[in-house]
Order: sequence, then structure tokens, then C-alpha cells
Amino acid sequence: MVVDLEAIAENVALTLERVAPAQVWAVVKAGAYGHGDVAVAAAALTAGASGLCVATVEEGERIRSAGIDAPVLLLSQQSPRVAERIVAARLTPTLYAVDAMDALVSAGAKDLPVHVKVDTGMQRVGVRPDGLSQLVAALTERSPALRLEGIYTHLAVADRIDDPGTNEQLERFETALAELDLDGVLIHAANSAGALVHPGSRRDLVRLGIAMYGLSPGDDLTAEKLGLRPALTLRARVGHVKRVEAGSSISYGWRHTFDRATTVATVPIGYADGVPRRLSSLGGEVLIGGRRHRMVGVVTMDQLMVDVGDAPVAVDDEVVLIGSQGGERIGVAEWSAMLGTIDYEVVCGISARVPRRSIGG
Repeated sequence: MVVDLEAIAENVALTLERVAPAQVWAVVKAGAYGHGDVAVAAAALTAGASGLCVATVEEGERIRSAGIDAPVLLLSQQSPRVAERIVAARLTPTLYAVDAMDALVSAGAKDLPVHVKVDTGMQRVGVRPDGLSQLVAALTERSPALRLEGIYTHLAVADRIDDPGTNEQLERFETALAELDLDGVLIHAANSAGALVHPGSRRDLVRLGIAMYGLSPGDDLTAEKLGLRPALTLRARVGHVKRVEAGSSISYGWRHTFDRATTVATVPIGYADGVPRRLSSLGGEVLIGGRRHRMVGVVTMDQLMVDVGDAPVAVDDEVVLIGSQGGERIGVAEWSAMLGTIDYEVVCGISARVPRRSIGG
């Protein structure tokens, strides 16, 4: 797998231009959506991002161990059991309960910046809007160990441009904030979709996730329409070539039978690497020699097979599963549409055993 860090930087710079004067904090959780967290984090910060966002303490510690000193926000409240690690790594915790505050104080926090998350309708995590002022008061009582740096919420339907739910969430957020003294506090609500198409959600900073990777935040927001450049290319090489007879079948279950004599290329990548087993039955294709060729038979754990007809394909030829070759392109969105899912799941599903190589950084 190849990750173009110049594309990452371009997408960050484009977003900064669009959301100014708001800051951009780059979301690099889940291994930067499968792209490689440390390399992407460094590229995003170089391109102008002011901070980073992760999901777990382990992800934050990995960023710190790479020597990156930028703010790292944990996007949900963590177990009190890891409070000492949060303090030691100088991570910025998200809070929505008093016991989590007390765990950080007991862990020796000193002027530790924290963000409070408000649940305005996602109904996943966060303090209720009517409980925000009370929680902030409890946080203030724990100064100087803890310092309120930010208050935020998360938008559930920002990818649906005309859905009134986004404005409803923002109104709930504003009502909750109106009770507070917000001098010096960072207010944020926008994810990628919010940042790019809902100006009212941008506030002091935006949390740039899927769009940073040049991918679509939702059905109504294609990467092409947004001017984003995909960063990921998934490649392999032909491992074996053979001629098969008409009437013969292939792969587990013999679910595909050839109606003519043809040539099959076997490619050493499979569902253990992140190519969904059923992609072949849905019409999945690859690029070899700048041409599209269809997968045949079920994708196996370590290999997949491609019907290349009479094309001059040889062992070690490059195979592009996601990306461009010649004048053809297979995008992540093509996979997600076939699979009935979203771009996020496709890229996060590329497993750790696929080597990552960064270029352009």
C-alpha cells in the first residue's frame, strides 16, 4: 500500500483555506484510517494542522513516542485505569463525568488541558446539554490540576447536506454554551462534512477526518465535488498465471464456472489483508496493464483470482486494487458502493500485514 503524503498535505491546506480563521485538528485514529498514523500526523502538522485527534491512549502514546509534541485530543472519555498514562503522555482528555476528572487529579495532573464533550443528538457519548454548566463547574473546582481548554459536540447527519438535524444539533449546542463564560475556550463541532459544507459548525476549530485522506464524508459529498485528492493506493503483483478450460470452476465452493477457455492470474492478497471475501461476487475488478479485469471465484484469505482473458499478463506484473494505472482508476468509493458500506470501513479494513509505504513527505 502506498500513501501519498503530498495528497494529505494538499487536503489539509485546502480545508484550512475554506474554514479560516478556524484551526484544523487532524484525526489520525485507527492508524490514520489505515494510512499510517505517525507519517500522516507529521504531514498534517507540516501542512498547517494545529493538533491531532485519536481514539485511544495507545494511539496517543504512539504519536508521542514518535517525538510529536502537538496537542493530541482523546475523542472520548477513557477509563480511570489509564489516567496516569494520559497524564504521563501529556494527552488532552475528553471528559463528561466527574469520576474521570478525579482520576486525572489523583494521577498527578497539573494544568492539564481537557475538553468537555456535549451530546446534542448523536446519543453515543457526552454530557447532556442541560448538564454542561454543572459539569464545567465541577471541572473549575479541580483547577489548577485540570484546565478547561475546549467544549465540543459531534454532528450525526452533516454528510446529508439538506438534513435539518445538523442545525438542530448546533442550536442545542449554542443553548448549552450560552450559560457559560467561554473566554479562551476552544469551541468545536465540525467533522469533515461539517467543515466543508456547514459554515456555522466551524467555530474555533474543525476535526478533519475522512476528507484529509481525499475520501468522501458521505453520499452527498463526493471527493471529486469537494476537490479532494485521494492519498491511498493499494497494489499487489501477479503471483501465478495459468490457462483454464471452459466448464471448469475456481476457488472455494466452485462458485464460478468459466464459460470459455481463458487465462487466470492469481494475486497474493486476500480477505486477511482487507479485500472483502464477497467483493468478487459483486463485480470487483483490478487493474493490470492499465485495463480492468474482473475477480473470479470467492476471495480467499491470502489470494484472489482474476480473469484476464487473452491479455498478455505475466508473473510480477503490477496489480492495482485501489488507485490509478494507465488511464483507468478504481476508487475506494467503488468498493464501498458495491459493498453497501462507506469509505471509512473500506480503508480501515486494510489489515496491518499489508506493508505501508509513504511517498512525498
